[in-house]
Parts: sequence; structure tokens; C-alpha cells
Amino acid sequence: MINVFVLQNGRLNQVNIETRNDLENVAPVWVDLTDPNDDERAWVKSIYGVTLPGEDEVKDIEASARYYEAENGDLHLRTDFLLEEDDGPSRVVTVAFILARNMLFSVHTDDLPVFRLVRMRARSRPGSIGDYKDVLLDLYATDAEYSADALEGIYQNLEEVSRRVLQKKLTDEDAAAALNAIAQEEDLNGRIRRNMMDTRRAVSFLMRGRLLNAEQFDEARQILRDIESLDGHTAFLFDKINFLMDATVGFININQNKIIKIFSVASVAFLPPTLIASIYGMNFRILPELNWEMGYPFALALMIGSAVAPFLYFRRRGWLN
Repeated sequence: MINVFVLQNGRLNQVNIETRNDLENVAPVWVDLTDPNDDERAWVKSIYGVTLPGEDEVKDIEASARYYEAENGDLHLRTDFLLEEDDGPSRVVTVAFILARNMLFSVHTDDLPVFRLVRMRARSRPGSIGDYKDVLLDLYATDAEYSADALEGIYQNLEEVSRRVLQKKLTDEDAAAALNAIAQEEDLNGRIRRNMMDTRRAVSFLMRGRLLNAEQFDEARQILRDIESLDGHTAFLFDKINFLMDATVGFININQNKIIKIFSVASVAFLPPTLIASIYGMNFRILPELNWEMGYPFALALMIGSAVAPFLYFRRRGWLN
């Protein structure tokens, strides 16, 4: 799918593109392609002289492939954006940006919420965008805001997990559910941190290349400051995740120790009856109680009493709680 946007009075207005002629008759500031087909790639190449990278090229992690200037002067950037899905775990989608002929070209495989937010805000805030570089910086700034919202969601989820973990009685089932939730939030927090690191690198590359005017340069520095604050927040969340993980594992160990304690108490309590049964089970010819009519009930009563007495003592000391 190809989305073309023209700039009118500081607003991004989308132009409906269905054929090649539709694309030839507009002067876009931003051409956004979501999983483009061969025809759409051919249109962009023939009309604007821009060769769009393939999926493998977009995902290339080599530093030389992520930020570079082509021989014809086109500027290429690869930046990761966070995508949270309701029916699955979050993931990172790499977007290829090409700055050429006073236009911004973006290629990605999925429709991203950051891009939808930028389009909506540009329509509702006239004058916020002056050229294609403003569009790119707005994407990076919105990405930082989107990541900040995701971090707030992580904090709220961890607060819910904390209430479950720190309740009066934590069962093994509750602990397993808490560990699963903590692991998911840790994974999302790590993705956000990695995403912000990649955005910082992209913004720094634009600043080093002296491609921005004074106002855009100040905006880029503000984006970097926002990312710096998010780094501190992710570090705080990592500490909270580690605390909850240690606390949950600790409660699991306590529950296991309670079970082991019960077995230990039972084994100690049954030692005296076992000793008594062993004594009267010896096969000697002469035993004092061998011909005693009350010997059998006496031995049974003695074993029961020797078993009950330790349990009463343990209960009095609170060792069975």
C-alpha cells in the first residue's frame, strides 16, 4: 500500500493513489509505503528515481547499511519502531527512510501506530510541519512519546503484579502467573530501551550531517533529552522487575520450605514409635514383657504416646505454622 502526503499550509493532506498517473500528478512531501508490491516499487523508481530497499536490506543490522549517503546524494536511514499488538507480544518493526529530492520516503512491512499519530496530528495542527525533515523529526518525537506511554503501561502492570505478590498468602499458581507477567513486562521494557537507543543513533546522525536548520536542530536536541529521560525510567523499571522477580521466587521458596518442614517434623515425630517397635520386634528368647498379657496394648499405647508428644511440643513452639 502506498500513502502519499502533500503539504498545504503546514498540514499533511493525504492524496488517494490508485494508478501511476495519480502518483505523477502530485508533488508529495512524504511517500509512505507499507509492504509495497512490485508495481508500487516500480512507480517510485521511474517517477522519482528512488530505488526502494528490499525486506532483507531493511533488516540489515550492519552500521554501514543503517545510516549512509548514496552516491547520488540520497540519504538512507534504518530505524526501529515499537509495535504493540493486542493478540500477541510486542515486536520491533524496522523502517527504511530515504531523504531524496526534498521528499521523505518510508518503507515498512506493518502499519505502525506512530505513523498514524503523526498523520493525525499534522492534520489537526496547521503550521507544525514545514518540510520533509520536519516529518522525519516528528516521527522520531512521536516515537519517544509512544515509548513513554508504553513504559507507563509497564509500570501499571507491575503495580498490579506487586499487589498480587505482596498479598498475605501467595499460592504456587499465583506465583507462576506473576512470574509470567513479570517476564512479559521485562521483554517489553527491553524492546523499548533498544528502540530508544536506535532512535538516538538516527537523530544523532542527522545532527552530525548538518542537514537540519537551527529550529530543527533544537527539536532534535529536545528529542535526545526526552530519550535520555526514558533511559532513566527503563532502568528504574528494570530494578522494579528484578525486585518483584526476587520476591516471587523468595515466596516460592518459602512455600517449598513449609512443605519440607512438615515432612521433617513428621519424620522426627515418628522416630520414637519406630524405636519402640524395633525394641519389641527383636528376636531374643528372653524378653521381660514376652509373656505379659498387657504387653501388646502397652507397646501400642507407648508408641502412640511417643508420637503425639513431639507433635504437641512442635505445635506449642509454633513450628507447625
